Amino acid sequence: MSGLTFEKMQEMQKRLQEKYYDKWGGLSPDKSREKLLWLYGELGEAADVIKKKGSSEIMSDEAVRRHFIEEMCDVLMYYNDVLLCFDISPEELEEIYFEKHNSNMGRW
Repeated sequence: MSGLTFEKMQEMQKRLQEKYYDKWGGLSPDKSREKLLWLYGELGEAADVIKKKGSSEIMSDEAVRRHFIEEMCDVLMYYNDVLLCFDISPEELEEIYFEKHNSNMGRW
């Protein structure tokens, strides 16, 4: 698979949120806190894989690697939900990301 972009991820998240709107309540600024808390939980699950299995197993054991990547995908899904709660477009994210990157590159 190639070409996974923020545009595609956000489109996928919108479809997922629409499908489960009655259960999850959709995306809005009011839902951002909940989505951010879920994101933190998923980050913790990814960290647990590193803590319990170690970086060498993530690099060498296919099952452990897949589990770690699945947890990171959950992180990305909730990250995109937070962006969507505030209607942050991929273009807006890209512009400010590059600005922040350039600022960090000149920091020290």
